[in-house]
Amino acid sequence: MQKKILLLGSGELGKEFVIAAQRIGQKVIAVDSYENAPAMQVAHGFEVINMLDGSELDRIVAKHQPDFIVPEIEAIRTERFYDYEKQGITVVPSAKAANFTMNRKAIRDLAAKELGLRTANYRYATTKEELEKAVAEVGIPCVVKPLMSSSGKGQSTIKTEADIEKAWNYAVDGSRGDIIEVIVEAFVNFDSEITLLTVTQNNKHTLFCAPIGHRQERGDYQESWQPARVSQKDIEEAQDMARKITGALGGAGLFGVEFFLTDEGVYFSELSPRPHDTGMVTLSGTQNFNEFELHLRAILGWPISEITLEKVGASAVILASENSENPTYTGIEKVASLSKTDFRVFGKPTSRPYRRMGVVLSNDHLDTPVEEVVERAKKTAALVTVNS
Repeated sequence: MQKKILLLGSGELGKEFVIAAQRIGQKVIAVDSYENAPAMQVAHGFEVINMLDGSELDRIVAKHQPDFIVPEIEAIRTERFYDYEKQGITVVPSAKAANFTMNRKAIRDLAAKELGLRTANYRYATTKEELEKAVAEVGIPCVVKPLMSSSGKGQSTIKTEADIEKAWNYAVDGSRGDIIEVIVEAFVNFDSEITLLTVTQNNKHTLFCAPIGHRQERGDYQESWQPARVSQKDIEEAQDMARKITGALGGAGLFGVEFFLTDEGVYFSELSPRPHDTGMVTLSGTQNFNEFELHLRAILGWPISEITLEKVGASAVILASENSENPTYTGIEKVASLSKTDFRVFGKPTSRPYRRMGVVLSNDHLDTPVEEVVERAKKTAALVTVNS
C-alpha cells in the first residue's frame, strides 16, 4: 500500500532515501529552504519553506496530510512534531527522538544523566563569558560545538585560551536554527571513532549494522569504511549503549550512533535519528540492504529479519574548492572505468569551498584488507574535480 512521506530536508541523504522509496512505490514530497535541492530532483513533489517557521510547517503538513514525516536535517521547528503525532501522523523515528536529537543538549543530558552512558565531561555556554568559564572547568584541550548544527559546522578545538573567542564566533556562525548555545566537551583521547547504524523496529527487535569507521577534517567526514576493526568487547558495549538510547527515544527507523573507542572503553558521542553521512559506504554493496532501504523498511513497519555483511567497502567524498552557480565535473569517466568502484554526484545546484558534492564508492571481497579499499576510494575521489 502506498504511503505519503513528507521529507523535511532534501540533501544527498534525502535523495538516496527518496530513490529507495520510489523503488517500492511510496510517494515523497521533498522540503527544503531552496529550490532544486538533491532530493527534490527525484521526489513526486516539493515545497520550499523555512522549516524553522512553525506556521509554514503547519501549512504544508495540513496541505499534504502525510502518513509519515521524515526529518533529514536539524534546522526544523521540531516541537511541532508532538502535535503532528496527536493528529495521527507518524513522525520518524518519533516526535521525542526527532526533538531530542535535533538539539545536542537534550540528547547529551539523556545519555549522560538519565541513562548513565559514558560520555566526555561537558558544559554548556550561551555567551563568550560562559564559554570561558566552561573551558576552565572541563580543561584544555576541549571541543566546542553549536547545540544545533550538522556535518561539523561550527565545530572547533580549543588548544589555548587565545582560541576561545574565535571558537565562540565560529560556533555562532555555524549554528543552525535560532538557538545560540554551545556544548563544550573535554577532549577524549580516542584510538578511533565509529558509527553504529542501529535499526529499531515496531516489533521491538533492534538490529545493528557492522561498525563503520571514518576520518574527519574540519568536523566533517572525508572517508568511511565498513567493517571497522572493533574488539568484541567494545562492539558489545557500543550495541548495549545504542540499544538503551534508541529505546529511550522510541519509534522505528535507522539511527546513526557515534562512539569514541578508547583504552578506557567506549564513549557515547552523538546520535542522528536518520541515515548517517558516514553510512553512505553502504551504497557500495557492503550489506544486503543499504542504510536508506533499512530506514524506509523500518518506517513502513516491514520486518527486517537480518542485516548481513556482504563485502568490504569504503566511501571518499568529492569536495568543491570554489564558489559556483553552475558546478561541472571532470574526471568522472576515469572513475567509471575502474573496477569495483562506483560514484554518486549529488546534483547540488551550487558549490562553495569544501561543500560535499559527491562520493566515490569502492568494494571488494570480505577477505580484502579494508585499508586497501579505503586507499583506492581516496585515490579515485582525487581524480574528480568540481569546476566553476
